[in-house]
Amino acid sequence: MNSSVSLIPLGNLAMGLIPALTVVSILYIWQYDYKRALYAFARMLLQLMLVGVFLSHIFGVDSAGIALAVLGIMLLAASWISMRSANQDIREWYLRALTAIALGGGATLVIVTRLVLELQPWYQTSIMIPLAGMIFFNAMNSVSLTAERLRSELKQGKQYSQARSAALQAALIPITNSLLAVGLVSLPGMMTGQILSGVAPLLAVRYQIMVMCMAYGSAGISAALYLMLADPKQRMQELMRWRT
Repeated sequence: MNSSVSLIPLGNLAMGLIPALTVVSILYIWQYDYKRALYAFARMLLQLMLVGVFLSHIFGVDSAGIALAVLGIMLLAASWISMRSANQDIREWYLRALTAIALGGGATLVIVTRLVLELQPWYQTSIMIPLAGMIFFNAMNSVSLTAERLRSELKQGKQYSQARSAALQAALIPITNSLLAVGLVSLPGMMTGQILSGVAPLLAVRYQIMVMCMAYGSAGISAALYLMLADPKQRMQELMRWRT
């Protein structure tokens, strides 16, 4: 097996945009918000180019300060995006989303880096940052889905306990589907990348199991924490404590 991954020429990479642009065209023809999709793609391209330059400079420069700063930026951005995507009042709900993602994703990151990989030192940027990105991304999506579904259920007049259960179930649908489909329908990105790089499939499988577990854990814990923080009874208790 070839141990190196070939560089994709820019012309070939542009061909990969065809399926995405097809979807944008459908949005335009059906008179949906195609401008938002174009904005998302433009932002994606810009962000990936910038992060590529950024990571090429910090990978190999192992510093606790740099690692913590990057993790902080990830958390702040993930929390903001999760509330914005859920159409929630960011001023009211941002801190709850930040707390849920920080605790749920942070605990998962510590377990993976310290107990599973036994990373030494813990702030190896070339390993810590990619793992944190995957963990916080899943936590962000989970919190966003949770917030959206919780809001919808409460608007329908459901009791909070009923709305909470529906929101948590909805938030876990994407990652649960991933667990069911992995190996049968899809080969996830990390596993595929390792195999293309020449890593033995059985070794790649071990890493992918770790990734799937940390994705499910961060998503579920963060969603549950958000629902706990959003509980109106707890919010009333917090308000009473502040008044006293």
